[in-house]
Formats: sequence, C-alpha cells, structure tokens
Amino acid sequence: MAKPLRVLLVVLVLLLAALQYKLWYGSGGQHEVIALKAQVAAQAAENRKLQARNDALAAEVADLKAGGEAVEERARSELGMVKPGETFYRVIDGAQLPATSPVPAAGADGATP
Repeated sequence: MAKPLRVLLVVLVLLLAALQYKLWYGSGGQHEVIALKAQVAAQAAENRKLQARNDALAAEVADLKAGGEAVEERARSELGMVKPGETFYRVIDGAQLPATSPVPAAGADGATP
C-alpha cells in the first residue's frame, strides 16, 4: 500500500511543478501580466494627455463661437491684421539682425579701391 501512495505523491508534485511553471512562464503568466499592466499604464497616461488637449480645443471652439474677442485676437496674432485707424509697429530685436559689412574707406584721391 505504500507504493501507490508514493506514486500518487510523485504525480501530485509533478502536477504542482507543471502548474507553477505555467503560472510563471507560460502563456498568460506573470511576465505577460506585468507587461500588460505597463502597457495599460502607458495608454492611460496617453489618454489623459489627449483628453487635456481635447478639452483645450473644445474650450477654444466654444470661445470662438461665443464672442468676437477670440476671433479678433486670432486675426491679430496669426494673420497680423490691425483695426482701421490703428498704427502697426514692428519691433525688431537688435541681436537678431544680420551683421553688416563695413563700408570701404575712400582712398587719397577719393576713389574707392
């Protein structure tokens, strides 16, 4: 009677080992679950970023539909438009100007070299 119990114990240990292997390394195992959790977290972050962008665009559309100030502001900033009677001034930063070459000095006879 001891021999059948020993065989049953060995079979159960082998079955347990096979189930543990499938749990950790098989299809749908822990490695795959961890990878899928990382993908879900990355997609959730992307969804939050896109939702914030959509909310900003929806607010901009509502603002453009509601009043003329937003339309005027966009026309001024994107198209460079001015109202009648206004004077447009363009300020150019000196650091952005290209360097100019010096004018050649006149010779003794007044002619340029």
